Amino acid sequence: MDKKNALRAGAVAAGTTLMMLLMSSPALALTRDDGDDPAPKLSVAETLGLFVAAPLVLFLVICGLVMVLDKSRKKA
Repeated sequence: MDKKNALRAGAVAAGTTLMMLLMSSPALALTRDDGDDPAPKLSVAETLGLFVAAPLVLFLVICGLVMVLDKSRKKA
């Protein structure tokens, strides 16, 4: 690809990105919608348990099951 085609492709990509950014509207996350029902807030312990401890326990259970049920071990 020569320099002219590369410059043209860059200009088209930049123009497309700019137009998409200008045409998009903000998310308006600060205003509540009708029917918006936020859940009660989690405590620090609940958050750590849900997002740290639970995945680690699940990972360890899966690893343990794979190790116990592994059939490729050589029997001597």
